[in-house]
Parts: sequence; structure tokens; C-alpha cells
Amino acid sequence: MASPTDPRFVSKLVKDSYALILAGGKGSRLRNLTDWRAKPAVPFGGKFRIIDFVLSNCVNSGVRRIGIATQYKAHSLIRHIQRGWSFLDGRFDEFVDVLPASQRLDDGWYAGTADAVYQNLDILRSNDPTYVLILGGDHIYKMDYGRLLSDHVQKRADLTVACIEVPLADARAFGVMGVDDEWRVREFVEKPEDPRCVPGRPDMALASMGIYVFNTRFLYEQLERDTHTPGSTHDFGKDIIPHLVPRYRVFAHSFNESCVGMEDGVPYWRDVGTVDAFWEANLDLASVDPELNLYDREWPIWTWQEQLPPAKFVFDEDGRRGYAVDSLVSGGCIVSGSRIARSVLFSNVKLNSYGSIEDSVILPEVVLNRGVKLKRCVVDKHCVLPAGLEAGYDPVEDARRFHVTEGGVTLITPDMLGQAVFHQR
Repeated sequence: MASPTDPRFVSKLVKDSYALILAGGKGSRLRNLTDWRAKPAVPFGGKFRIIDFVLSNCVNSGVRRIGIATQYKAHSLIRHIQRGWSFLDGRFDEFVDVLPASQRLDDGWYAGTADAVYQNLDILRSNDPTYVLILGGDHIYKMDYGRLLSDHVQKRADLTVACIEVPLADARAFGVMGVDDEWRVREFVEKPEDPRCVPGRPDMALASMGIYVFNTRFLYEQLERDTHTPGSTHDFGKDIIPHLVPRYRVFAHSFNESCVGMEDGVPYWRDVGTVDAFWEANLDLASVDPELNLYDREWPIWTWQEQLPPAKFVFDEDGRRGYAVDSLVSGGCIVSGSRIARSVLFSNVKLNSYGSIEDSVILPEVVLNRGVKLKRCVVDKHCVLPAGLEAGYDPVEDARRFHVTEGGVTLITPDMLGQAVFHQR
């Protein structure tokens, strides 16, 4: 067998693969941010959407046959895919197909992660890949799937599960694996009450990232079996993997081996599934040394680029000075006589005079009228904040009008402001 580091070997693996991204989830822990959009369509990082990261991983890795299974309030997600990801060339068998839940096999919607794949088996068969990558559409990370596929083939695995070390206290939210010296999975428990620790690391557990590589024929067999198993919830973590571990060659793949651009040797992977986590991950990007490098030209994050003018800062008077420090400010923004500190402004934000924005995340198309003061806030798309509004200073008052998280972050949406917003989100 060719060396796993041989570029020709890896190039053939990625070309023989099909990536199916599961992007149908609501993401209810993001509260009102997912009232009108699926979690993968939530804006992130000043100009991107969450799904752009897994799609960029596919394209940068050379996996360019991609399907996206959608379900919950998918219009804005589908529109984003159509606008931003149509550059792949079908003449070279490159594509991104959107696969809405369309009751192809029966009258039901996607019942679980495995069922979402099963309901698209005819599409998988028509593409005839050798390997199938099953990916979640709602995490922030940079990963070379070529390295993952190479590891899968070298170990002669039936299934490979990408994993990351997490603190033992957090492991109850994940599928936790026990492995032997060869990284063969000997135990897999979904969301255990008493997680098993990594050998030699009593404070850490080995958690599934929800990233799987299957040999295609093996995947077909297991989905058919699971579909006809009474009582199955048709979920990879709850049903498929626990069945496979004692019977087949299931291996774990360390994210450390395929993570791209690790800062200080620490792999970056974030589930921005709560408002607090979303706020924290965005603000980290505006820090001096962010944990996630968005400026890596060798592994770019692709997205739909709206044609916008540069950001503009105007007025230079005492008490009315337009400026930003320790912040990200995207195209189309106008900062007119207000102060921005440690914040992220997405595209087309308009900030009028005598305001102050601190430690806040402002999504696209927001207007902040005169004298608005925000601290530790997340403001959803299309909000128009009235003159003089203050939020983030008095949690009791904020809770009467908006949503305040356990971490003390105030979430503001158009519905909370009583605005009728008919724009697609």
C-alpha cells in the first residue's frame, strides 16, 4: 500500500469519497437565534455562516462531491449555499447538492442522523463513492479530511470515528470512546453518566466529534439493518456505533492528527450551540491572538461574498469620535461618532453618534440609533435599536425585554423589539 503521506495516495482517496453533511438541526440551545433559521445558517465570525467551515474543510481537503441534508427552516441555508457555493465545476464531477427532507422512501421526515443518510441512499448509490464521510454542519473547526481518510484506509477500518479530548466534566454531553493501544474502539457510550477517562489522563475523555468515515458498501448494509431493527432511534451515536464496536473494525482518529493550523499545539473545535458559547467564540476572533486563525491563506474559509463598500469611521470630536479597538468590523459598516471596543460587527451595521458598543456581537443589517449603549450583547440580524437604548448593564431590566443567558449575555432580536421583519434570514 502507498504511503499515507504520498500526495497521490491521498488525492485518490478524497476523489473516491462523498461527503454528506447533516444540516437539518434546529439548534434550540441558541434560543431565538434559530427561530427563523437552522443552526448551520447562523452567521459567525463577522462575514461567514457556521456551515462555511465544514464546507471549506471539504473543498480545501479535495473532497468535492458534497451533499447537504437539510430539514428545519432551511430557506436561508439553501439560499446561502446557492449563492456562495456554486463555484464548484460539475464538468469535473464537483458539486454541492442540497438534499431537503423530501420523504423519498416513506411519509416521514428525517427521524435521526442515520435515517437522514438512509433516506438519501439512492443519491449515494448514483455517485458510487468508495468512502462516505458523514459530517455535522454546525461546528467550527479546520480539518484535513484527507488525513482522516488515509488513517481509515491504513488501519483497514470498516468505520473510523474522529475524536477529540475533552475535560471529563464535559464528556457527559458527548459519545465517549474507550480505545486500545492501536486506537481500535473497544467501548462507545453515548452521553454517559460516568465517562471513561483517557488512559493516563484521568481528567480527560475521548469524545466523538460526530465525524465518521464508512466504507460505502458497509454503510449501506448497516443502514438497511438498522432501518429494520425494532426500537432503533436510527441515530449513529445511539444505535449504529454501539452495535458495530463489538462486531467490526471500528477505529478512533485523533483530531490532533488532522487539525489544520493548531495554535500552541491545541486543536480548535467549537460547538457554538449556546448563546454564551456563540458570543465567546466570536469575541475570541477579535482578540490579539485568537485561537482560530481566519487569516490562513493556505486553508481559507470560503463563503458568499456580498459586494460591499469598505467599513467607514467618521467624526473626530470630543464625545463624538467614530473608532473601533480590539474589534472586527466587516464591509458596509458605518461607524458614525461612536466607540466600539472588543466587539464583532457583521456586514452593513450602521452605528449612529454618541453610542458605545463593548464586548458585543452585532449581526448583519443592524441599525443602532443615537446614544445606544451595549455591553455583553448579541444583536440579531435586522434589529433597529431605538435612540438611547441601553442593554447589558442591568440584567433585571434586560430580562423584562430580552433574553439574558446564564453567563450574563443579553440576546436581542427583532421579535423582542416588536419589529415586523419580513426579510429572509
